[in-house]
Amino acid sequence: MSDKSDRRDFLVKLGLGAGVVGVGLQGVASLRSLVPNVSYDPPTTVKLGPPGDFPDGLKFLPDERLFVFREGKTFYAISAVCTHLGCTVRAEALPQPETAEVNGRPVRLTHRYLCPCHGSRYRGDGQNVSGPAPRPLAWYRLTVAPDDGQLVVDLADEVDRDFRLTVA
Repeated sequence: MSDKSDRRDFLVKLGLGAGVVGVGLQGVASLRSLVPNVSYDPPTTVKLGPPGDFPDGLKFLPDERLFVFREGKTFYAISAVCTHLGCTVRAEALPQPETAEVNGRPVRLTHRYLCPCHGSRYRGDGQNVSGPAPRPLAWYRLTVAPDDGQLVVDLADEVDRDFRLTVA
């Protein structure tokens, strides 16, 4: 008789274990269904267009909130997002270009940036000079897409303020 009770206890424990595992897996599947399979965040890598579409000087891209500068065959990109509360800054052309030293190199500045929300001011290289902005405007890496030759910005890849992309 002890042989039958041992077998019965084993089968009851096996059945309860299988039931617990089944309920646990169903719970995990239910929780997983609450997490979407797609990301609704905007992409960080964006094609901006062919280099020839950018005039010498400044071009503002409102969808990316980005300023792209062109000096001949050289390009660089500066964020238009104020580092205080995220307002979009405005570019203002300087009456006369200025020269500033950035990382030990002289850089020609043609614009400055003003935040319309709380009055932060930035130099043409994005350095914050007044107002509540806690840090400079971000600079982003530009590359050329190998498939179609368009300029590509990676909004997740900040670079130093002396970064430049020269296109052949």
